[in-house]
Amino acid sequence: MTTEIKVPVLPESVADATIATWHVQVGDKVSRDQVLVDIETDKVVLEVPATSDGVITDISQAEGATVLGEQVIAILSEGEAEAAAPEAKKEASAKESKSAAKAPAGDVKVIDIVVPVLPESVADATIATWHVAEGDTVSVDQNLVDIETDKVVLEVVAQADGVIGKIIHAEGDTVLGDQKIGELSAGATASAAPAASAEEAISSDELASPSVRRLMTEKGLSASDVVGTGKGGRISKEDVETAANKPKAAPAKAAAPAPAAQASAALGERTQKRVPMTRLRKTIATRLLEAKNSTAMLTTFNEVNMKPIMDLRAQYKDVFEKTHDTRLGFMSFYVKAVTEALKRYPAVNASIDGDDIVYHNFFDVSIAVSTPRGLVTPVLRDADQLSMAGIENGIRALAIKGRDGKLTMDEMQGGNFTITNGGVFGSLISTPILNLPQAAILGMHKIQDRPMAVDGKVEILPMMYLALSYDHRLIDGKESVGFLVTIKELLEDPTRLLLNI
Repeated sequence: MTTEIKVPVLPESVADATIATWHVQVGDKVSRDQVLVDIETDKVVLEVPATSDGVITDISQAEGATVLGEQVIAILSEGEAEAAAPEAKKEASAKESKSAAKAPAGDVKVIDIVVPVLPESVADATIATWHVAEGDTVSVDQNLVDIETDKVVLEVVAQADGVIGKIIHAEGDTVLGDQKIGELSAGATASAAPAASAEEAISSDELASPSVRRLMTEKGLSASDVVGTGKGGRISKEDVETAANKPKAAPAKAAAPAPAAQASAALGERTQKRVPMTRLRKTIATRLLEAKNSTAMLTTFNEVNMKPIMDLRAQYKDVFEKTHDTRLGFMSFYVKAVTEALKRYPAVNASIDGDDIVYHNFFDVSIAVSTPRGLVTPVLRDADQLSMAGIENGIRALAIKGRDGKLTMDEMQGGNFTITNGGVFGSLISTPILNLPQAAILGMHKIQDRPMAVDGKVEILPMMYLALSYDHRLIDGKESVGFLVTIKELLEDPTRLLLNI
């Protein structure tokens, strides 16, 4: 008995939807209520579960296809799971016999490479980078693959010495917690590892669904004639139509170069590269857009004379480093000034939760850190209780973890206020965007020598712009300006930090 898998009834204001992610393939056995596919609309993402146990026999709409409500997108054959089981056992036994012929029995053990257990708030992850390939020899605890979530990057290490036998999910694939993504032959060597055979290579049956294969047959095309644009090189109906409509190149005459070749020679080789946006980058973009559209965000500016701090730092940096085994930077002054200003203006340290204002009596400061995968904001806990050396060491540790992609979920969540320093990249002035659910963010910038009027005389001073972006629903102009002036006064006269004035 077959069951049609259909798109759910779409909301009244939604005309169509898009196939976002297939979690199964043709031939996969599924159980009742297992999520088969995610259908994305302009408002929500709909999950389509299996209505019974069975086997997926046909997928008519590939990822990226536009569909309508109650449209048939796949076929589920009920009761086929039992019938498919013997065939799967035969294939498994055949593979086992092949491997047994090439490796001594009992010496090689196949270990599944699986995705780590994901944090509670993370639904799925993406294969970011495979550091090994099929047939590579690996050692125990060697990093095999990086798994990227919308918050952190997880490393999967080898559980034993051996050879990578199979990589099931390629880079860019979406995976779930505890999902198998590869196999490791423990105890095997590179010479004992069988080379990939033609039967194990990706065939056209794996690259294209039955409906796509039928369309290729009608068009007189093979899988090699079509360039797949789907995940893992999979072929969609649109790819087949594109290949069928593509004009066949006429044999060029050797005597005269083609006009296209002449134009290419005139312009030089111009190329472009298209890469998918990382999960972290997509999350950052979504959150920044949400902050921009959901808050009454304003920005106020001021400037600070950095000469007093620079003189103080130049005087004590050597003895500070000798005493505390860490460098004396500007960030410790910034954090100290910010925590003191937050104590004086509690609204800046608060957040909005529905119709309530939540005032925090602790000072967890988020520090914006630039990483190869995007900007992250790890949290420096209880900043008001840390010494200058403790602040410098804490920020350094967070920056190293961010660079290496080893920040944990706890280190990324719970900040009350954010400091971002665009000056390290040369930014002279900017308007930072709120880091929700926080109510304010302080932007520091490049220290620039500028002529300033001091006591009726023009002096060249190292000046820096301050920018405070805040949610006007919670913070008034008086509080925002007062907060920024407090930071200015504390930085221009560091003795105030010691005397708490």
